Amino acid sequence: MSLDRIKPHLPWITLLVLVAIVGGADSNFLKPHNLISMVADIMPLFIMALGMTFAIYIGGIDLSAQSVANMTTVIATVALPTLGISAAVVCVVAGLAFGMVSGFITTRLLVPSFVSTLAVGGVAYSLAQYLSGQRALYMDATLRDGSFGWMVGKSFGIPHEIFVGGVLLLAMLFLQTRTTFGRALKAVGAGELAAVASGLNVTRIKVMAFALSGMLAAIAGLLFSVKLSGGSPTLANGFLLPAIVAVLVGGTPLTGGVGGVVNTLIGTLIVAVIRSSMLYFEIDATMQQMVFGIILIAAIAMTIDRSKLRIVK
Repeated sequence: MSLDRIKPHLPWITLLVLVAIVGGADSNFLKPHNLISMVADIMPLFIMALGMTFAIYIGGIDLSAQSVANMTTVIATVALPTLGISAAVVCVVAGLAFGMVSGFITTRLLVPSFVSTLAVGGVAYSLAQYLSGQRALYMDATLRDGSFGWMVGKSFGIPHEIFVGGVLLLAMLFLQTRTTFGRALKAVGAGELAAVASGLNVTRIKVMAFALSGMLAAIAGLLFSVKLSGGSPTLANGFLLPAIVAVLVGGTPLTGGVGGVVNTLIGTLIVAVIRSSMLYFEIDATMQQMVFGIILIAAIAMTIDRSKLRIVK
């Protein structure tokens, strides 16, 4: 079997091999309650990576996702006493707005997405610093449980975070595979010049892709804030690199047009198993970012379509 035929199956093969290795090293890893707990813990990261998938799917990248998530933890904590559950709406709208700004700068001002999103992320971080007074904030437990307890409870032994992630996955999968917008995203990622020639409004499609990324980053921040019962401008720090790794090792290359949200689910599970393996094999916490950096380089090298390297998006 040729490498090209094996390549689409590498993510799930990698996941199975990693599970077998870690499970062989520690049989407790394969216990159902441990696996369920691992998946629940990774849900905020998965939701962030889910949104980033759309930016990468079109051949761009969203480096503002972590800062938007951090900002959202602060907004959620500050707005909860006054707005209750409506604070979620403010968070989602804020994420959408920041994503749309990234898309506008990228498409209208012709600034590469890694620069535009990095700059927008800086604005989000500054706003979080301002709203929080540069300190960690804490949610009132009663208010949190009254408005957002449904996000972090349990049903039938399954944490609600998994249900939240599952619903978002199904919604984004429908958007990607069953809508005209989803097909347009694939067309832009596969070949932007061809998409323009075919009459697609590429500018609007790209802005919407970044808006989705910002919205899902905000939802990830909201969930993380509720889980930890508070917010700060740095609460989600350490998420950006693993989120990018999750998308890329799942099989959605930086050059776009291939992969999608199901691939990101597999990639996130790979990241979760790698994190667990570093605990089981007693790899120092300070080394984890270095490990993810190495994995990121390897993922880019293995998945990137070098025929598209002349196109900067």
